[in-house]
Amino acid sequence: MKISELLHSQDVGISCELFPPKLGSQLANAKEVVKEMAELSPSYMSITYGATGGTSEYTVDMANEIQNVNHIPALAHLTCVSSTREKVHSVIRQLKEKQIENILALRGDVPVRADFPLPNQYRYACELIADIKSQGDFCIGGACYPEGHPEAASMYEDLDHLKEKVDAGCDFLTTQMFFDNNIYYNFMYKILQKNIHVPVVAGIMPVTNSGQIKKIISLSGNMIPPRFKAIVDRFWDNPAAMRQAGIAYATEQIIDLIANGVNHVHIYTMNKPDVAGEILDHLSEIYIRR
Repeated sequence: MKISELLHSQDVGISCELFPPKLGSQLANAKEVVKEMAELSPSYMSITYGATGGTSEYTVDMANEIQNVNHIPALAHLTCVSSTREKVHSVIRQLKEKQIENILALRGDVPVRADFPLPNQYRYACELIADIKSQGDFCIGGACYPEGHPEAASMYEDLDHLKEKVDAGCDFLTTQMFFDNNIYYNFMYKILQKNIHVPVVAGIMPVTNSGQIKKIISLSGNMIPPRFKAIVDRFWDNPAAMRQAGIAYATEQIIDLIANGVNHVHIYTMNKPDVAGEILDHLSEIYIRR
């Protein structure tokens, strides 16, 4: 099933993100994580490609495990700047063979090389999106940044690039994580002004340990609202309390989003089915599992 069909439904949908193993020896354990996550009945599951393509070798295998073994629609990530066009075309052929029809098309981290990009490489996600669109009837997702992309000179510049992605053939968008729902609501008004009308899935990260928040800030520069900062300051040295508070905060964010008409939420699970399960348990009368 194409994810765009799910996103146009008025039913509440909760999806999950996983990442593939770095080593083949870890594949069996990763497949067990997929099975446990699938038992939670998410509306779909995405599988990452690695910021520099580092775990890309197993993305197709894991997408197959999600969709053809556990019968949950799979969304395969595909990043482009670390790959040649030939490599990307090879991955697309493999996805076709497995009947995976949903792709999240991402730029990825730009390699630190003086010769980037080579003639057979992509520079931007919009180029990848257009290329995927030309190779089959795929449902293509893209990333968006409610607080602005860290590399963009301004939010206005970032929205211009977002419009380019949508015009290239992006069918839906998924946000980078945010910790203040007002940031998401304001972002939705901004993209409407840019004449962007595709569905936008809200990305939520349950922060269950203090190390996560330091990494999030360093990588993406997310704004940490005072209410959430107080939680981290109070519980950072108590792992059990931090985990419980982080799950509660993420759950509250999701409830607020759904109450305000945002029917589709994507949980960045960090491969923790237990965390996703606790959140969904708190939403048992809000999200009716399939």
